[in-house]
Amino acid sequence: MPVGPSSAGWVPCRVVVCRDCCCGSTKVTGVDHAEQTARLAEAAPVRISDCLDVCDQANVIVVQPSSEGRAAGGRPAWFGLVNDPAATEDIATWVRAGGPGVAAPPDILDLYAFTPPRRARSGPLRDAG
Repeated sequence: MPVGPSSAGWVPCRVVVCRDCCCGSTKVTGVDHAEQTARLAEAAPVRISDCLDVCDQANVIVVQPSSEGRAAGGRPAWFGLVNDPAATEDIATWVRAGGPGVAAPPDILDLYAFTPPRRARSGPLRDAG
């Protein structure tokens, strides 16, 4: 049976944007943070998070798999230094295609992907990711 928006228990791909001490602040210059969030929200539900504890990677975006993606083995994908509108659009395009576990990310996102330290993975996303 296909899994999708009409299926009971289906959860869409979601995006978490860090917006606290460094991410989303004037410390990261030249980025329209509101526009970045709006572009991502056009692709998937967006959750604004407090500090994800990886300030050296500001601006941080985490893409969480849909229920279909999670069933296929998809895991949250962490992207850092997303300070370019083109990178934001690449993430949004991938999310619209299905995100982790459903669609392969464009190769360009390898430039932004990182593995967060264990303390970050077990922090604010532990319940949702």
